[in-house]
This record gives sequence, C-alpha cells and structure tokens, in this order.
Amino acid sequence: MNGLWMFAAAFFLTMSKAFANPACIVCTVAIGASLEIARKMGISDEVVGLWMGAFLALLGYWAIFWFDKKKWFFKGRDVLLMILSLSMAGFVYWKNMIWRPVVFGVLDPFFVSCLGGAMVFILSQKGYAYLKMKNNGHAHFPFEKVVLPVALLFLFSVVLEYYA
Repeated sequence: MNGLWMFAAAFFLTMSKAFANPACIVCTVAIGASLEIARKMGISDEVVGLWMGAFLALLGYWAIFWFDKKKWFFKGRDVLLMILSLSMAGFVYWKNMIWRPVVFGVLDPFFVSCLGGAMVFILSQKGYAYLKMKNNGHAHFPFEKVVLPVALLFLFSVVLEYYA
C-alpha cells in the first residue's frame, strides 16, 4: 500500500508544472561531489573524465551567464571562459592522477574523455535549442533540457566502460 501512495505522489508531481531551473547551482555542486565518489567506487577514470568534462562545461556556461549579468563583454570572452573552465580538470586531479600518454602518444585518456564529455554536453544543449525551436519554442516533454545531456552522457559512459 505504501508503494501505491509513492507511485501516485510521483505521478501527480510529474504532471504538475515545473518551476525549477534544471541547471541550478545545487545540482551542479552535487554532480561535482559525485565525481570523487565515483572514483572511490572504482569507476574508470575515462568515465569520470567524461562526466567531469560535462560538469566543467556547465561551469563554463555559469561563468558566461555571470559575465552577461555583470555586462562584461569583450572579444573572445566565451571561448576564453570555456577554455579556462575545461582546463580546471588538470588541477582537480593533479596529485591523484598518473600521466598515461596513450592517445596519439601524447594525450592522457582522462583528459581526452574530459574534452569528449564537454563536447557531448555542449552539443546536447545545442541540440535541445534546435529541437525546441522546431517545436515552436516549447520542449517536447518536461525537463527535456536535463534528459538529453544525461541520457547522452550515460550512453557514452556505457560505451567507454564496456566497449573501449
């Protein structure tokens, strides 16, 4: 009986209008904290790098929005903020990582997957904007902006974990 009430509550809550920002700062911090937990659980560094790249791209977007709010505009600002944001991956695990130049003999797989995760996140946001534009400015379903990057990152995580 308890499960039925939980199902009913979840059903009616999903049918109501959502007032939350899917990229809120609490969600962003939770993603960042879960990365270290995932490493401690033994998930491969390539998968953690994929999610870290998406997390750092999200932080880059937050920085761009903050610069917009402050009305700080200059040439190349967005690219510079994204590069600075993505370069933080090297500083986060500076002492915890062993440099393994496997990809092309120069690049570490962690950093390559970090760049891949950033690209997946950015392309999923661009894809969401395109899908929303094609649907007269409306999302196809609630939280589509969140589901697209999470689903794509999950798909690439499975591919990296089991097939790479």
